[in-house]
Amino acid sequence: ADTRNTTMMMSGVNMPIRPLYASLLFLTACSAFTNIPNTKSATASSSSSLFAVRKLGIFGGGTVGGGIVEILTNKQEHFEQLTGNTIKVSKICVRDASKPRDFDVPEGCDIVTNYDDILDDPEIDMVVEVMGGTTDAKDVIFKAIKSKKDVVTANKALIAACLPEIESALTGESEFRYEAAVCGGIPIIRSMQSDFVGDEVSMLSGIINGCTNFMLTAMDRDGKSYAQALSEASDLGYAEADPTLDVGGYDARSKLKILMRLAYGIDVDEEDISCKGITDLTKIDFQYAKMLGGTIKLIGVAKKIGNKVAAFVSPCYLTSDDTLAAVSGATNAIEVMSSNLQSTTYIGQGAGRYPTANSCINDIVSLAKGDATPIPFNPSSDVTFTNDFEAMFFIRLKYRDTLGITRQCGEVCEKYGVSIYSLLQNPVTKDQDDAFVIITEKVKFSSVKKACAELEGYDWCKGAAFFMPVLREDNVHGPL
Repeated sequence: ADTRNTTMMMSGVNMPIRPLYASLLFLTACSAFTNIPNTKSATASSSSSLFAVRKLGIFGGGTVGGGIVEILTNKQEHFEQLTGNTIKVSKICVRDASKPRDFDVPEGCDIVTNYDDILDDPEIDMVVEVMGGTTDAKDVIFKAIKSKKDVVTANKALIAACLPEIESALTGESEFRYEAAVCGGIPIIRSMQSDFVGDEVSMLSGIINGCTNFMLTAMDRDGKSYAQALSEASDLGYAEADPTLDVGGYDARSKLKILMRLAYGIDVDEEDISCKGITDLTKIDFQYAKMLGGTIKLIGVAKKIGNKVAAFVSPCYLTSDDTLAAVSGATNAIEVMSSNLQSTTYIGQGAGRYPTANSCINDIVSLAKGDATPIPFNPSSDVTFTNDFEAMFFIRLKYRDTLGITRQCGEVCEKYGVSIYSLLQNPVTKDQDDAFVIITEKVKFSSVKKACAELEGYDWCKGAAFFMPVLREDNVHGPL
């Protein structure tokens, strides 16, 4: 029976229970209430008759799924006291039920391979999706919502691709939680839902992909090439067998889209957000960055100017004293600039078994406590999106030595309204190191793209021009 609007008579007082399991701790001192059934599942807890049961069905028994089971098992008593419920893993759906698991399957938990074994089970009231992907996972999540089961997911790709559909499917009869979808163990989703409601976010900027930050740290600190850094990331498990989503910036773009909705109430097609990965970065770029007194990071940025929001994912030049410059290895960090709080920075592990599982656990426990989030993506707004933005830019050009290069660069930049702030060139030691860097004044992204496209057409230009924004133009320093 649906008990969301249940009331209970106690000493002549109407006491609303929504849901009933959130109030059981209040009742445990009285033996008359020790056999009250759970509002979502009528099965009594095996550990104590004082606690109602929340039954979970987990999709995915791999790295994150195993971490969730371990934490729930190890902290079961703590969670019972915290929520007033026993959180029980009833079923785990996997591809291969015969495959050995690296965690102990809880007593009474069934390993299944059929999605409907969980989705059609009326006693399972919470679905945890950590299987990944955007096909089967989509079917699982939407059927769970339709079946009025609460949903916890770590699937940022699915949320980014289907956010409006998910929002439309939620009718208030089930909860949707996704803390682990953005930056793993960093509690940025909950913070954006609750800590900035009276504030106005002017800018989000973050290192939101651990694999690429690990690689860029190796290239900067250890002088490794892109290929060497990727190989090391693969050996340590930071890079997937196909690293395209990470090194291409697409993983970061999915996360940025979700954060933009939370911060600005705007839903943007991912393809409209400018996205440049790290595949074109070279040792030369880091040499020039050091010459300028800074480093290079892959950053997701969203900035509000007036009633418009611009966003991009790109390698960016940062000065060494920038908050994000010191974030190394596979660590993630997000800085939120806002009117009231000014600058707030979140730093932590963005991926991995326990950081990601921990965020899923936080959502599970919150639901077991009876917490409700009527609008999981925050209200929409009337701000508009623009895929053009202004910044200072770092442009690197490889060249064949000839006369007139500086003049032609100046002419092309003038043609497109790109003002040159400085031109840098290190002493040349090898032919393949023949490169110079132009630092522009603040200019539109679209103008830089046009200027670079024309410069690439000259005979002296070797290969494609590489360009990236300077994250904060006020802090540029070095031998300019």
